[in-house]
Amino acid sequence: MRRTRTLHTLHQKITDRQPGIVTYGMTPPKITNTPDKLAEIAQKQVERLKGLPLDALLLYDIQEEADRVEQERPFPFLSAVDPNLYGNTYLKQLDVPKIIYRCAGKYSEAELSAWIKDGPGEEKYAVYVGASSGKQAVRLRLSEAYELSRRLNKLLTYGGVVIPERHAKHGDEHLRIVSKKNDGCAFFVSQATYHLEATKNLLSDYYYYCRDKQLEMVPILFNFAPCGSVKTLEFMKWLGISVPKWLENELVHSHDILDKSVQLSRAIYEELLDFGLDKGIPVGCSVESVSTRKVEIEASVELLKQLKAATEVRLKAAGE
Repeated sequence: MRRTRTLHTLHQKITDRQPGIVTYGMTPPKITNTPDKLAEIAQKQVERLKGLPLDALLLYDIQEEADRVEQERPFPFLSAVDPNLYGNTYLKQLDVPKIIYRCAGKYSEAELSAWIKDGPGEEKYAVYVGASSGKQAVRLRLSEAYELSRRLNKLLTYGGVVIPERHAKHGDEHLRIVSKKNDGCAFFVSQATYHLEATKNLLSDYYYYCRDKQLEMVPILFNFAPCGSVKTLEFMKWLGISVPKWLENELVHSHDILDKSVQLSRAIYEELLDFGLDKGIPVGCSVESVSTRKVEIEASVELLKQLKAATEVRLKAAGE
């Protein structure tokens, strides 16, 4: 019988619950760009990412979050090109799996069902995101998105979002992971990680809960984003990213805030990966730039290379 998948495809890494999955995330360009401008932007992105050691590319589905916090947004909100359209049309030269984010509440059942069923016979990947706040009006609940995915496309592997900061506040994020796993989520991705203690607390609670209940743990990809300016730092905090005071001081008072953030991000990831490998938690990473500044985007690519190298060293030492 002919094999349809090679040994180390993304699908197999997820289903085998392997540690060390490495991805890169990006938000598609603004919808106001002309088709020619979109093609130009995409070509630069293809050239930048081509050849990088990626297991997948994450493409974000953004939504307005003005009702989530009272503080004014540091950067204006502008709608972006649909991530599925951008990935399949403009980034098709990148021969890596595309994981498409879907803000479930934006879509009707018919709209999301059409996307889920599109491309029959092809492996697809998604991350479903819920409402940004309890005030946000939604057309579809996360539970409905999960149910549609299970029913309409057996080749769709989907994941969820994990928020260590929410665990620090409520102490139940590990239970959310388990509940979403029971709903079919095969992996999870965090927002940008700067709070090491909160993240390790989440992993610890997740590990011991799963150990006591004899549950298998699924891959968790911790996201990292270089910070190249105080303005970027303000935006990160507006997004809900928790930055401890000591770490904020290190960044703000550094001679090179961007280089310092790359160093700190690598150190945080290495500690999380070591912690995960010690306990059998399949930890991986994703890298992005929350800024559109070229220097911060280039730093994110450099960070990805560093995290990949650190991952390979540790997996080799662990015999993975």
